[in-house]
Amino acid sequence: MTDEFLQFSLSRGNDLITPRPDYRFPGLKAGDRWCLCALRWKEALEHGCAPQVELEATAAEALNFISMNELIKHALKSDA
Repeated sequence: MTDEFLQFSLSRGNDLITPRPDYRFPGLKAGDRWCLCALRWKEALEHGCAPQVELEATAAEALNFISMNELIKHALKSDA
């Protein structure tokens, strides 16, 4: 997660920042990892604020909406 993406998502009506204890949702902050739907990620990409992706955790179905090249370009770099 990045602050830029979290603010973008909030502007689209999806508040991922505010904790929701009734749903056991802690709220997200920059640096957190979270599963995003492919279409929201693509929308963020089109607005220049797509967060990095963990390729190994990305569903193959995401390729129906996003090119492999874009996913690779935004791949989370490992520390290894």
